[in-house]
Amino acid sequence: MKVLMVLTSHDTLGNTGRKTGFWLEELAAPYYVFKDAGAEITLASPKGGQPPLDPKSDEPMFQTELTRRFNADGLAKAQLAETVCLDSIDQKDFDTVFYPGGHGPLWDLPEDPNSIKLIESFVAAGKPVALVCHAPGVLRHVTKPDGTPFVEGRYVTGFTNAEEEAVGLTKVVPFLVEDELISLGAVFSKVKDWGVHTVVDGRLITGQNPASSAEAAEALMAAVNLVKTRAA
Repeated sequence: MKVLMVLTSHDTLGNTGRKTGFWLEELAAPYYVFKDAGAEITLASPKGGQPPLDPKSDEPMFQTELTRRFNADGLAKAQLAETVCLDSIDQKDFDTVFYPGGHGPLWDLPEDPNSIKLIESFVAAGKPVALVCHAPGVLRHVTKPDGTPFVEGRYVTGFTNAEEEAVGLTKVVPFLVEDELISLGAVFSKVKDWGVHTVVDGRLITGQNPASSAEAAEALMAAVNLVKTRAA
């Protein structure tokens, strides 16, 4: 199985003067779900090279067994330092794509034409797509062949308004994931703040927050295996 993981290249948290990027747990937990299942993983980002890590996600209170495993994994760290440029990625080379979140993706990936086309090409090819936490916001400009929003009428989740308020960034982010998805016609569901929640709608899988990362990755693996079984 060949899995593509797409990370942000954006490192500035609005006008706060603080740094942002991808959230470590949202990379590490899925990374090892895929790796431990024997998948071949490719990491990509809009600019290529080392993507910015949200420094907060590496603080002791947010570390997990898998973030510590990632930080101690020389091969994984080397792979992260050399992400492939998104404009060189071809959907045909992969079975599926996973988008980790963090606040960084809200600024660059929703507007990135390569990301938009890539997701649309995975969908057109009948391949599962998964996004977690803030990353479901990356779907805001993804459309169906008739030009309507891809998420319209679909069941999704993502980082909630309440969770954004809890971290004090409601007025900083370019848009709120929950509000944006609802405005596009999606059917948005959620559980309590920081609870594990994953929504599977056919071949679209979304997770609510960092704690949902591993579960979303496992759901994605199951979806890919189902597609392969049906194609056999």
